[in-house]
Amino acid sequence: MRILIAKPGLDGHDRGAKVVARALRDAGYEVIYTGLRQTPEQIAAAAVQEDVDAVGLSILSGAHNSLLPEVTRLLNEQGADDVLVFAGGIIPEQDVVHLKQVGIDEIFLPGTSTKDIVRYLQDRLQAA
Repeated sequence: MRILIAKPGLDGHDRGAKVVARALRDAGYEVIYTGLRQTPEQIAAAAVQEDVDAVGLSILSGAHNSLLPEVTRLLNEQGADDVLVFAGGIIPEQDVVHLKQVGIDEIFLPGTSTKDIVRYLQDRLQAA
């Protein structure tokens, strides 16, 4: 299974994304990390080009309500509507319902264990 980890927007902090990427790699996934300051267009294009099974979005900038839905919209437009999209970072709990309605499968808030993220992906990707 291939997973793309991306940092949308102008957020310059990627420690959490790198920790999650390493945990996923250690769990046996092939992980592609796009680096900092990616546009939704770049993320969707990379996901399609790399033929990934899932996209993990890490965001701390507060722009989650505009950037994350745009990634899911672009994936759908490009025929990658079967790609599982999950996110984590500083996302207020009141925004979680909206983000799930626009195609983010799961939101991981600060303090989530990497074991919980790995377990979630194992369950969701095996079910797909």
